[in-house]
Amino acid sequence: MKIGEASRVSGVSARSLRYYEDEGLIVPGRRGNGYRDYCRSTLDRVRVIRSLLESGLPLRLVRDVLPHLVVGQPAAVCAEFVREVERYRDGLAARIAGLEDQRAALDAYLREVRRAAPQP
Repeated sequence: MKIGEASRVSGVSARSLRYYEDEGLIVPGRRGNGYRDYCRSTLDRVRVIRSLLESGLPLRLVRDVLPHLVVGQPAAVCAEFVREVERYRDGLAARIAGLEDQRAALDAYLREVRRAAPQP
């Protein structure tokens, strides 16, 4: 199928499909006229890529794990990849904790400002 239909079927924009191709994540076929031709297996791969990206994995990790994935089956990935994902997750947890601290500081500031402000 052409890129427009592939976009509609997969729920991924044509721009994203081109980007995935540019990044070497997918390799659509080509028609005689040079147009991209997306098969079902490529669209399945697109859905996996989208899912991994939406889970928060950076593109470099998605690129690393894709060769080990079979659609519909658990990933057979190496221990180093799992450690890398764990490190990434732990980094996110640290950033979240920092943001929660900032929010708490802002809440305290707002309480203080409201307490000091004249009431109408």
